[in-house]
Amino acid sequence: MESVKPLWVPRQEDVAASPLARFMQWCEERVGQSFAAYDDFYQWSINDRGGFWSAVWDYCGVKGEKGAVDLENGDDMLAARFFPQARLNFAENLLLRQDDADAMIFRGEDKAKSRWSWKTLQDTVSRLQQAMRALGIGEGDRVAAMMPNLPETVALMLATASIGAVWSSCSPDFGEQGVLDRFGQIEPKLFIACDGYWYAGKRQDVAAKVKAVAARLAAPVLVVPYAGDAEALAGELAEGRTLEAFMAPHVAGAVDFVRLPFAHPLYILFSSGTTGVPKCIVHSAGGTLLQHLKEQRFHSGLQENERLFYFTTCGWMMWNWLASGLASGATLCLYDGSPFHPDGNVLFDYAAEEKFAIFGTSAKFIDAARKAGLSPRTTHDLSALRVLASTGSPLSPEGFDFVYEAIKPDVHLASISGGTDIVSCFVLGNPLKPVWSGEIQGPGLGMAVDVWDDQGQPVRGEKGELVCTKAFPSMPVMFWNDPDHAKYKAAYFERFDNIWCHGDFAEWTEHGGIVIHGRSDATLNPGGVRIGTAEIYNQVEKLTEVAEALCIGQDWDGDVRVVLFVRLAPDVSLTEELIGAIKTRIRTGASPRHVPAKIIAVTDIPRTKSGKIVELAVREVVHGRPVKNKEALANPEALDLFADLAELKG
Repeated sequence: MESVKPLWVPRQEDVAASPLARFMQWCEERVGQSFAAYDDFYQWSINDRGGFWSAVWDYCGVKGEKGAVDLENGDDMLAARFFPQARLNFAENLLLRQDDADAMIFRGEDKAKSRWSWKTLQDTVSRLQQAMRALGIGEGDRVAAMMPNLPETVALMLATASIGAVWSSCSPDFGEQGVLDRFGQIEPKLFIACDGYWYAGKRQDVAAKVKAVAARLAAPVLVVPYAGDAEALAGELAEGRTLEAFMAPHVAGAVDFVRLPFAHPLYILFSSGTTGVPKCIVHSAGGTLLQHLKEQRFHSGLQENERLFYFTTCGWMMWNWLASGLASGATLCLYDGSPFHPDGNVLFDYAAEEKFAIFGTSAKFIDAARKAGLSPRTTHDLSALRVLASTGSPLSPEGFDFVYEAIKPDVHLASISGGTDIVSCFVLGNPLKPVWSGEIQGPGLGMAVDVWDDQGQPVRGEKGELVCTKAFPSMPVMFWNDPDHAKYKAAYFERFDNIWCHGDFAEWTEHGGIVIHGRSDATLNPGGVRIGTAEIYNQVEKLTEVAEALCIGQDWDGDVRVVLFVRLAPDVSLTEELIGAIKTRIRTGASPRHVPAKIIAVTDIPRTKSGKIVELAVREVVHGRPVKNKEALANPEALDLFADLAELKG
């Protein structure tokens, strides 16, 4: 994985002019300390976290009252509180402007285009805010949206945040049960849905799903027009109304921003659902804002009026990250649909036309573009492109090389990694340092990241657990319906006392960078989309032909592919017809992303003595690695069924 020389080295003049370098200089003057190099600045940012995050607040001009205390109980990960006296509003810090410049640009495959000015956005948020209040929505109430990545979705989120309500979203390709598993837990006061969407040129109908979900949630439904059937769908719902009807009684005025505590809930995001229904992860307004400002302005160099793009759905935390670009006065470039419709150039067409400064995507997309033989460097004008960001799964060295050979030789390739758990990054790009093939450049400012072995000791030159040893602002406020924080503690703090253990296998490089080797738990991550095995089991095991199932992610061709093992009912064979039925059930009940690449019949599935199936042990066997703690299994001999399978070699 080591390279003889870096793929990219920042030019000295670009380093000096970068927002990060200017921020470092400003901090030197502020604290009376000289930072000889970036690493010195990073060390200060984790040694004096209160001082660092206070500097981010001031330098970025956060609107609100900061208070006199920047961090209390800083040595206790769970008890630490950043800015406990602060009052702010997330939406106030994103709705910075009221001019006629572009706030958002939208492309929906080849079906729809639109542009929203800052004034249009402000006016829409004002009317939506009034309409939500008229419905009785206030501080702490939940608003849930099953929406495409539309400008209206951003406006609805901002209206929700402006009054202190809590926003939660998923994409419209989730199955009925997948939506209910998420939104059913948080009891929203308003359910927002589209009237359909397009994918790969085909209109996708959601009417039956919207009706079924609405009936179970028993909340008013707001239908947003996209596919042309909003009025008809709204009319078929007991408490349905169109977006136009919702806003009609209200005239645009100044948006009323309710300032609330730093830790006031802003978003509810969802875990993958590996061991049951997804966990509801509650993120704070203040923590989300400061983290995103830091990552976008300093690590990405985002500036006012630049075009910011990330290929994402509303079910991925990168959508929340993208929306925060408004806080820097940037223009959001939104896209909804297939990144390969009508062909693999569609996103590069968009980038060239709108002059993206930052182009964010997944490692899977980069790999797909490589395999498709694309060469945007020769076919598109990408002169405005400064940063190409990649996340979702580890970017292979071949992916790094492809970016510099076929996309742009002088772009800053920022491989980044973090997650839904922190709605941000632990490790990411650094505009002041070189890019080495296969490596993430390093930890984020203010993030005390390390790699530990099983004994809780830091390691270098070998794989270990990615940990964060000190509290940071975007830690979740809580999990929903977890009053004693038992689920929260179990998720991150069970492995090491008072240390966040993220569940990634990682390794430091000789350049001070990080390589992520994949998940160390059972979460699946094909194509950069987090998938919980329980969500697959819930669908498969509805089929009478399937007695039980076990699902793993197999490392394959620079990515991860989902492999489903099924123990069938007596006298049932795994025919092509049954394979098709299983895939259809998963596709319609969960989402197309959950459909396994391979389905294999086995006669037994290993389990613990308490009856739990052991996905991790099977994954180790499939990859030819030793299995720890076989003595904990009730039937360890079943592991032999998964070793050296011919079906998994092609």
